[in-house]
Amino acid sequence: MSILSTAPVALVAIIHTYILILEMFLWTTPYGRKAFRLTPEFAVQTRVLAANQGLYNGFLAAGLFWSLSLPDEMASQVKLFFLGCVAVAGVFGGATVSRKTVYAQSVPAVLGVVGVLFG
Repeated sequence: MSILSTAPVALVAIIHTYILILEMFLWTTPYGRKAFRLTPEFAVQTRVLAANQGLYNGFLAAGLFWSLSLPDEMASQVKLFFLGCVAVAGVFGGATVSRKTVYAQSVPAVLGVVGVLFG
């Protein structure tokens, strides 16, 4: 595994671990509300939904971390699957929530795909 295929995957996994923490544990805190531009009332009303989203982000991170531990012959397919999931989720988030989501999720995932395919 080259650094070009490993580093972007690790970065995307770390990003999604951070999102998990924000959505599951910090959603109603001042830090979490600032990150997502939420009012205190809305944060309280949506905390269960946010925790669910955070859990899914955790699954994406887990899959990406798992792909880093696999033998080379399996790793590429698993990396591409989870990076593809992240890229699609980022595009959907960009279309429905904020364009910022595309830059935070899809762009790193696509760079990861490029790294896996050409690294």
